[in-house]
Amino acid sequence: MFTLRSYTHPDFSQELFTKAPCAQFEAAPADGVAPENFHAMSIFPEYVKVEGNWLLAEESRMDCVAVLENGKIIVREFRLLKKGDLVLLGRTENCEEGIYLHTNGFNEEKAEEEAFSFRRNRSRETAYSQDYDDLYELLRHEKEHGKIVWVMGPAFSFDHDARRAMSSLIANGYAHAVLAGNALATHDLEGAYMGTALGQDIYTHISQPNGHYNHLQTINRVRYHGSIKNFIENEKIDNGIIYTCEKHGVPYILAGSIRDDGPLPPVYGDVYAAQDAMRNEIRSATTVICMATMLHTIAVGNMTPSYRITKDGTVRQVYFYCVDVSEFTVNKLADRGSLSARGIVTNVQDFAVLLEKALVPEDSRK
Repeated sequence: MFTLRSYTHPDFSQELFTKAPCAQFEAAPADGVAPENFHAMSIFPEYVKVEGNWLLAEESRMDCVAVLENGKIIVREFRLLKKGDLVLLGRTENCEEGIYLHTNGFNEEKAEEEAFSFRRNRSRETAYSQDYDDLYELLRHEKEHGKIVWVMGPAFSFDHDARRAMSSLIANGYAHAVLAGNALATHDLEGAYMGTALGQDIYTHISQPNGHYNHLQTINRVRYHGSIKNFIENEKIDNGIIYTCEKHGVPYILAGSIRDDGPLPPVYGDVYAAQDAMRNEIRSATTVICMATMLHTIAVGNMTPSYRITKDGTVRQVYFYCVDVSEFTVNKLADRGSLSARGIVTNVQDFAVLLEKALVPEDSRK
């Protein structure tokens, strides 16, 4: 049975904390501008001493600033600062300036390493059997007790089995939000509407005559209907990842990019509006799984802390997985810290199928 690691707060009775000065704050000089010597936040729990009390930043995000507001530490993006916001100052993190970075609150075991050893990074040669077993247990727990957010590139939409497996996971409660781009939704809907993805049959992968028009035809038809929901209803769509999200009320955020065709009606064209929408889903996420999308993975990784404070005030761990055939992408996210990211180097289409086989009973598969 899966159990979350318990969290241990720092012992604030220690001299390190009792003798620490109270933190200093300074008003933002203008909208979107922090004062000099601002303190940049991290993925780990950080405590700030205010009027003799150590306050934990409840919703942290790396590379943002901390603002004292109504007796709480609020973490805010630079662009959202307002003139006069009281911004935390300081560049040290061990109580010297009333700031403490708590890196091992979940008492994570660290394996001892020799000075010289093989396979420190994750690669295509790494054995992932234990990773899969851990993930199965985690997802079973999170289905009922957490919030699972999937960050997906378009690779799933190109393969019949992966597309079906991902739809099945969503339908069976293993997804509470999906973050993606125009491409994932476009080619997934193309698969449902025309049986192709970028003009290739999603089962045989054989290019169809004039198939390069298919994704444009799909986008155009969705735009004609005014929304994905209307397109699904009016065109009698009955399969796919986006269809399943709509059917089961799972929110999906589609962030646009310069290269987008169309795009589909719900795609965010304003990058900062997209970032805000993505972060609104990440704020309550407890497990994040990023698959085959380097830029979206890095973006979400930057806005996901290693912890979450639940409604009852408990501090719990946030699990972050990066699944990609590229070792560079996987290890880039793993470098953020062992609490924050675990990498699996594999084909994401196979990954989705394996998850469905392990988690969804055969009679419940789509």
